[in-house]
Amino acid sequence: MKRLIEIVRTFADRRVVVVGDAIADQFLYGNISRVSREAPVFILRHEQTETVPGGAANCAMNLAALGGRVSLIAAVGKDDAGTELRRKLSSAGVNLDGVIVSEKIQTTTKVRILAGHAHSNKQQVIRVDYEGSPVVNDDLRQSILTALKNAVTSADAAIISDYNYGVVDDHAVSLIRESGPKQVLVDSRFRLAEFTGFTAATPNEDEVEHLAGHSLNSVEQLESAAKTLKERLRHQALLVTRGAQGMMLLEDSAAPVHIPAVGAQQSVDVTGAGDTVIATFTLAIASGASFADAARLANHAGGLVVMTTVPVVTAAVVKNLRAASVPPPTTRISRIAATAMRFRFPPRLRAGDGMSVGSFAWCAESGCTGASSCRYANAGSGAR
Repeated sequence: MKRLIEIVRTFADRRVVVVGDAIADQFLYGNISRVSREAPVFILRHEQTETVPGGAANCAMNLAALGGRVSLIAAVGKDDAGTELRRKLSSAGVNLDGVIVSEKIQTTTKVRILAGHAHSNKQQVIRVDYEGSPVVNDDLRQSILTALKNAVTSADAAIISDYNYGVVDDHAVSLIRESGPKQVLVDSRFRLAEFTGFTAATPNEDEVEHLAGHSLNSVEQLESAAKTLKERLRHQALLVTRGAQGMMLLEDSAAPVHIPAVGAQQSVDVTGAGDTVIATFTLAIASGASFADAARLANHAGGLVVMTTVPVVTAAVVKNLRAASVPPPTTRISRIAATAMRFRFPPRLRAGDGMSVGSFAWCAESGCTGASSCRYANAGSGAR
């Protein structure tokens, strides 16, 4: 635990640049009122609508919540979604000098409708996407490149957060190669194969399978495909997220490391988990952590975010890692209980759903999976 806590304490000294596609994630909550007479569908009585940063913007929010000094390079439209994005990012302490506002584009917005009965957890039932056109305007592209060059020259690490909306083009990649920091990590939904020669990438299992060109029906096949992908990318490491199966880490000249999932096996919502994983992984690496230690921290952060319906909540949860300063007690049970009691649960994370928030750093070190059956790991459940 001491080693991981020391890593977390240095997060505040790290400067990270995130370049990519900023997305407005909207969550519309409604109570099921009745069945419609017009069609066999439920009618929802609107409860609230919340807009939070998504895509590269969510990655930046996670980094800021962890204590890093973050600059975001992105483009948003001069619209309500773009305004709300910038407001949320600014209030979180993200540097917005590199966020270009333009009337020539629309802020990509993804509306998730969550439904349920009163006093019950709401579940996503449908998503509606308002996709902006790709960033192709020459003046806008030049503004992005200028902002990127100004930011990366003094950064400790950079994250490419690519959702294929055009912010990260060949010119941006070349600029990062020539002027960027030593540590560059990649999260690309559709174009990972194009980002070669960087530090590491964090694809999920489906993305590895897509790039392999065939189905992966066993752990051995996944390991082989991931190894081939890492060699193809010429990255030092590859961290593959596997949902309920946890993560798999591949490094040069080392056997694959499988890290069990943290928390409940059934996720509440996976929205934004990948952004949380790469944010934690990057800050840890920039702070001098090994790939293995960085992966363990990222695994626990990702395990927390899937227990919530709004991804940015977990960024606030993970922020509590920085408060872990008391040396751990001597016994295993007292270590978990004492650590857990120092923290409180976020509004949308229930005790019993999985690991205790407070056991984050200790369990990452010990390998404990924080199962809901562990009453000691949930010792802090009284404070919500």
